[in-house]
Amino acid sequence: MNCILAVKMYITKMTDESGPGMKVLLMDKETTSIVSMVYGQSEIQQREVYLFERIDAGNNEPMKHLKCIAFLRPSKENIHSLATELRRPRYGSYYIYFSNITPKADIKTLAEADEQEVVREIQEFYGDYLAMGPHLFSLGIPISYQGSGWDHDILSRCVQGVTSVLLSLQKNPFIRYQNNSKMAKRLAETIRQVLSKESELFEFRQVGPPPLLLILDRRDDPVTPLLNQWTYQAMVHELLTINNNRVSLGHVQGISKELKEVVLSAEQDEFYANNLYLNFGEIGQTIKDLMDEFQKRSKSNRKLESIQDMKNFVEAYPQFKKMSGTVSKHVVVVGELAAMMERHNLLEVSETEQELACQEAHSQHLQHVRRLLANEKVRHEDAAKLVMLYALRYENHSNNDTSGLIELLKKKGVSDRLVKMIRTLLEYGGAQARQSDLFGHQDAVVQITKRFFKDLRGVENVYTQHKPLLVNTLEDLSKGRIKETLFPFLGNNSNAATKRPQDVIVFIIGGATYEEALSVHQINQTSSLGIRVILGGTTIHNSTTFLNEVDAASARSRIQNL
Repeated sequence: MNCILAVKMYITKMTDESGPGMKVLLMDKETTSIVSMVYGQSEIQQREVYLFERIDAGNNEPMKHLKCIAFLRPSKENIHSLATELRRPRYGSYYIYFSNITPKADIKTLAEADEQEVVREIQEFYGDYLAMGPHLFSLGIPISYQGSGWDHDILSRCVQGVTSVLLSLQKNPFIRYQNNSKMAKRLAETIRQVLSKESELFEFRQVGPPPLLLILDRRDDPVTPLLNQWTYQAMVHELLTINNNRVSLGHVQGISKELKEVVLSAEQDEFYANNLYLNFGEIGQTIKDLMDEFQKRSKSNRKLESIQDMKNFVEAYPQFKKMSGTVSKHVVVVGELAAMMERHNLLEVSETEQELACQEAHSQHLQHVRRLLANEKVRHEDAAKLVMLYALRYENHSNNDTSGLIELLKKKGVSDRLVKMIRTLLEYGGAQARQSDLFGHQDAVVQITKRFFKDLRGVENVYTQHKPLLVNTLEDLSKGRIKETLFPFLGNNSNAATKRPQDVIVFIIGGATYEEALSVHQINQTSSLGIRVILGGTTIHNSTTFLNEVDAASARSRIQNL
């Protein structure tokens, strides 16, 4: 199971099936992002694709010498635009690939528009999602909640995205969902309807236990997206934001023009691929090693004493130039992370966040949070998040002082929006909204046992001691301990309940995080659990985008209740 390879294989197949010759790739806004996540421009040009066009660009220039590969979502707008294109074709021939299941009526519309018979191929290639990594996908939906329910268009997009993942990975799964989430249940039911209606598409040869689709709701774990991160990929996303593999550095003082926006792609950047899960302390050393290697190569390239030396330099120059770009990019990124860490006192902030997420010590935590709120270096958003974590953990504590901490935030000058978000977050993901025992209050014996084993193993790093709730869920699933009352099967699947799945696709309504992606990567590397996991979400959150989603969900909920 590999999302990157699945989507990449589709695009490779498109370029192969159109045969030799110069090609244009015609895409829409969504498929442009889908392609860019798995293929670099120079890499796809090697497959004779020399022009990239958007179907909504309104370009009318005829180029009959080019073959057109159209990779589009089967939306009403795209069908209409493509039919218009085929009535007055700009290119010599068309190879059309839709990213999802396409109604027969739409195929008929295109056939009627193809009066000049320029269409050579129409197929469905199920790459209708953003492959963020081998085991991670996103649907690029920043806001998924309509109050406590679904917006119809977003539900439809989630159904299409998840079924596309299943088809591309060739999985016909049993479905389980988070029982306290009406949204999870409705998504599960709608996906099952598609699996039933399109049953012929899902007839795959199955070896071993049937796969499982597990649908979760972000509300059950509002803690993970709030935390500062200390592994490279997650830290970049939290502090600088990764948007479709791109990071904006325009705000960095004295930055050169070519580094104002950089691409961080594990497919195109070997250094990033090897280091995205390392913690920040280790990254400093690997950056130094990279610079040492670059300087060594730079010195050897200065000694051009013979024709052969010059020839060798010219042959190695593209690789040398690429390495130079890699060094510059990562030195700037790591430098900015280090500056922000120092500027905003993030080490102390993060240590308290981790304590609030992982330990029970009310008076000590209250003291730590008060001290940090009084620290001028602590950013307003970090101060508010500390109070949010405190409010979530000690929501029902007899000495809860959330109101006192809110007053301290107001004195600090924190915006009304952030202050109000504390109560909003409790509505969104407080104890009444969760089915899980997120902080381990219920089963004291289990928690003491877990803590005992954790203490025996030791904590590798105080800044990364938190484990997302997803880890417990997957561990219970792999050991057959997951409760059917909490995660029921859809329909009567008593037979499935006796078989532990080997392949699990997890989808989180309300967004996944890079910390959860790291945990899934570690589970996939651990053969003892005996499961392989793909993680997906409506989006990949950092704390800022998560709070935007919480705010939107609450605002829409208030409108519904008026």
